[in-house]
Amino acid sequence: MATSPPDGKPIYRCLTGPDDDKFCARVSEALKLGWRLHGSPALAHDPERGQVIVAQAVLWPGYETD
Repeated sequence: MATSPPDGKPIYRCLTGPDDDKFCARVSEALKLGWRLHGSPALAHDPERGQVIVAQAVLWPGYETD
């Protein structure tokens, strides 16, 4: 496991987007690269687009806040 995130990315990221396969793939990719889920996902409804928007925080290992 790398000691720092790849490609100069920050240790904390909040991934957001419509609740679809593309969003799930982004979260899955972050997990494969080494980030860990941080907290529960948040969901909101966007009435203009008629879709659910989801947010999931990920944190690089070794920087846990607990």
